[in-house]
Amino acid sequence: MDSGLSLRIEAHAPGVFRLRCGPAAKLDDEKMNARARARQELLLARPEAIGEMSTEALLPESGWRFVQGDITLELHAKPFRLALFRNDQLLLSTDSQFISPFVADVQNGQPESWGLMLSLPENAPVYGLGETLGDFNRRGQEVVSDLPGFNYLPLAWNPQGWGLYVNSLNRVLHAPGTPDEPDTYQLYVEDSVFDLFLFASEPAEIFNQYSALAGRAGQPPLWAMGTWLIQQTGQDINELTSLAKALREDGIPLDVLRLGNPSLIQFQQDKQALEWDVSRLEDPRRYFAQLADDQGHACVTTFPGVLAHTPLFADLEDRGWLLCNEEGLAQVFDGVPATGGQPFGLLDLTYKDAFLFWQERHAQLIEEGASAIECKLPMELPDTISARNGESGPLLRTLYPLLLKKALFEAVSCNKTPAEGVVLSDSLGLAAQRTPWKQLECPGNDWDAMHQLLRSALSVQASGIVTQVHDIGNPQGVSGPVDPEWYLRCLGLSVFSAGFALHANPALLPTAFDENIQAKIKTLFELRYRLIPYVLGIIEDSVRTGLPVQRMMPLAFPDDVRAQEYDTQFMFGPALLVAPVLEPGGKVIVYLPEGESWWDLNTGWRYEGGQSISLECALDSVPVFGREGHMLCLGPVLKHLGEFNTARILDEVWMFGMPLHNPVVMRNKIRVMQMQGSSYIKGLEGLRILQSEGLEVKRRGAEVRISRER
Repeated sequence: MDSGLSLRIEAHAPGVFRLRCGPAAKLDDEKMNARARARQELLLARPEAIGEMSTEALLPESGWRFVQGDITLELHAKPFRLALFRNDQLLLSTDSQFISPFVADVQNGQPESWGLMLSLPENAPVYGLGETLGDFNRRGQEVVSDLPGFNYLPLAWNPQGWGLYVNSLNRVLHAPGTPDEPDTYQLYVEDSVFDLFLFASEPAEIFNQYSALAGRAGQPPLWAMGTWLIQQTGQDINELTSLAKALREDGIPLDVLRLGNPSLIQFQQDKQALEWDVSRLEDPRRYFAQLADDQGHACVTTFPGVLAHTPLFADLEDRGWLLCNEEGLAQVFDGVPATGGQPFGLLDLTYKDAFLFWQERHAQLIEEGASAIECKLPMELPDTISARNGESGPLLRTLYPLLLKKALFEAVSCNKTPAEGVVLSDSLGLAAQRTPWKQLECPGNDWDAMHQLLRSALSVQASGIVTQVHDIGNPQGVSGPVDPEWYLRCLGLSVFSAGFALHANPALLPTAFDENIQAKIKTLFELRYRLIPYVLGIIEDSVRTGLPVQRMMPLAFPDDVRAQEYDTQFMFGPALLVAPVLEPGGKVIVYLPEGESWWDLNTGWRYEGGQSISLECALDSVPVFGREGHMLCLGPVLKHLGEFNTARILDEVWMFGMPLHNPVVMRNKIRVMQMQGSSYIKGLEGLRILQSEGLEVKRRGAEVRISRER
C-alpha cells in the first residue's frame, strides 16, 4: 500500500466495520465541503459511527485486532491481510494467493482506483447485487454498478453471516468467483477513496444494519396496497375512469388509477413552469376531487424533459440548467413516451436551484390532488454528457436517478411525519431502497414471463428493496385470448406481494373471461383484500427492519441448505410460506423448512418441517402454509380500501399451533404472552378465532387463553 495513504477502521455499528483508505485529507469528515457532505447524505443516512470496539496489537506480527463483542476484524500490515470472524469462526478474508490483495492505482500522487481480492470458499454463494433473471447466486458473474443492463444494487451477502457494501457514487465492479478467478471475490472501485462496510451477523440483522446505514424505506400509504389500473396508450382518462367504476360495480376491487404517458405534468414552452397538461385533463383539481369522493386515487407520470426547440429550452440552456454535450451545449435526446416522442433536454438536477424547483413544484402539484408520482428514465446517459459541475460518466449515471427519486419522494411525502408516499419507478441503484414501490413490468403473458416476474422480484428484494410491485400481463404481448389458467396463477402470485396493477386492456381484465373464471378471480381478490392488515403490517415491519416483503429461502432460512434449493418459493412476511404455481396443471412441489411445523391454509392439515410434499392446487387457491407459533390476522371482505374501517381493521384470526409470537398486523396492538404452557393474548376482542386442532380457546374479558386440550 502506498505510504502516502491512510487506512481508517471504525466500529460503525454493532456487527459492522467500516474500512476507509485514501489521502488523509479526504478521510476527515470535518473538513468535508458542502457538496461532499450533501453527496454523503445521499448515500448514508447514518454517517457517524455508533459502535464500540477494543483494539489489540497482534504480536509479534505487524497488525491489529479490532473486537466488537463476538465479532473480530484482524488486520495485518506486512503483507496486507484482513480477516473477519464471528464467534471465532472465519467468515471472510483476503485471498492469500495474491501477494497484494489490496491495491491502489495512484496517478500523479492521487489514487484513482482500488482493487480488493477476497477469498471465496468453494460452494459459498453470494446473494444480492440487484436484479437477476437467472440463478440468485451471483457467483460466477460480473456486476457493474452504473451500466443499466445490470440493474445494480450495492448489498452483497452470504447466508453464513457476512455482507459487504461499497460506498461510492463512482463505478464499482463486483466479480465473485468468475471463471478466471473462481475462488476469489474481486472488488474494483474507481474512486479516490476506498470506502467499504463489512457486516458480520445473521442475514436478517445484516439487512437491518444495512438499511439503517444506507437509509430506511419510506412508508407507503394504505391505499397503495389495493389494486391499481393502468391507462393504456391512447386511452382517454375519462374512459379509464368509467372502466374503473364498471369493474368495481362488477365486484372487482380497485383503488388507484395509474395515468400513463405522455407525462401529465409538462414544462410550459415559453416560461419556467410545470403545469398540468390541460389538453388531457381539463380541470385537474375537479377531477382529483371527484376521484377522492369516489374513494379512488391517481398516480400521475412526470419527466424532467424540456422539449427541444422551445423558448424555455433556449432559456434554460443559457442559464446552465440542462445537461450538456461535449461542446457545452444542451444535449438533445431522442423522444421518449413521456414526451410524446418529441426530442428534449434533461433538467440538470445536480444543480441545486434546478433540484429545488423540480421538488417544490411537484409538492404543489401533489397538493392539488394527485396521490402518487411515476417517473422513469427510459434512456441512457452516455459518457459524453456532463452536468453543471463536471459530473459525467459513471458518476452522473449513478447520481442523476438518485437525485430524481429523492426530489420526487420529498415532494409526495412533504409535511408527513414519518415520511409517507409512493414514487413509482423501475430504476435501481444506490439508495433505491429509500423510495417505496419499485415497479416491475411483466415481460409477457405466458409461463416463462411469470418465472421471470418472480425471479426478478425475489432477487431485487434480496438486495435491500423492501417493496417490489408488478403488473399482471403485458398489453404488448396480447395477440389473442389470454390463457385463463395462467391469468389465475399470476393473480394468485400477486395476492402475496406488496402490490400489483391490472392493465386497462380488454384482454387482460377479469371481464375477458367466462363467469366461472371470473368467480375464481373474485375469490382471489377477496383473499387479497382480507390480507391487507397483514400486508401493511409486513410493510411497516420492513420499513423498520429492512427485511423485504417477499423473502427468498436463503434469507428466511440461512441454515437450511435444502431450503435454498427451492428458489421459487418464498416467505411472505414471517408467518406465510408461499409456493406459487408456475406451470400449467396445478401441480407444485413444496419444501417445508426444517425445525418447525407448517399448516396448509387450504386444507388445515399439519406437516412436519424438513420434507418436500407434492400438491395439486385448485385454480382459485395458492399453495400457502402457516408457520408454527404464528397467527394470521384477516380483515373483512371489502369492495375497495375506501371501506376500510381503521377503528376495526380485523375480522378473523387463524392460529398455526400454539401462538408464540405477536402477530404481524398493521398498527399492531395484539400481544402474546406465554405462561405455564398456555398463551395469553390481548387484543382479540370480538374476533372469530380459528385455532389449530388440539388446542382450546377460552375468553376471559379482554384476554384470550389458548391451551392444549386435555
